[in-house]
Amino acid sequence: MKPIDLAGFEAKFADSEDPWSTWDKPDEVVKRRAILHALGPGPLGRVLELGAGNGSNSQALAARALRLDATEATAKGTALVARAIAANTPRARALQLAVPDAPPRDRYDAIVIAELLYYLDPRAMRDLAAQAAERLRPGGRLVLAHHRITFYDFAQHAEGIHTRFITATNRRWSRRTVRQTGRWTVLACT
Repeated sequence: MKPIDLAGFEAKFADSEDPWSTWDKPDEVVKRRAILHALGPGPLGRVLELGAGNGSNSQALAARALRLDATEATAKGTALVARAIAANTPRARALQLAVPDAPPRDRYDAIVIAELLYYLDPRAMRDLAAQAAERLRPGGRLVLAHHRITFYDFAQHAEGIHTRFITATNRRWSRRTVRQTGRWTVLACT
């Protein structure tokens, strides 16, 4: 595996505003619904979305959150996220942030991490896990949504990525698999 870097993601977004067909591919629509189900009924308070990509999940999250910080590491991706959530500003904002850099708020009621963890090397993922455990308020919800299949550009294998991340938080969680297919899993942790 040769992991993709930020320049590679920037190039993907420059070539296509939806390189993975996340807006309308039926499987992605089902996954988005599972993520929303994992969050529970709204309105939610402060929500942090890490690795927002092109904003396809951000738009749905913004409609449910009183405050959404949707972060993306690339400039082009951040612009796409901003466009996706434009109808929800000022309650929602798109921010350029490369994890595990610190998010803008000290506490969040929910953190959503989708299709991101396996692009991080193990150390960066451990740093992000510690940060997520610190920033999520007691009783808050962590939602993880990732592929079960390893792709050529991952830095880590997909198999067991949720377990490795949760273990790295050094926190006890109640875990619930919200939806799982042959390709991906959505997990809710409180």
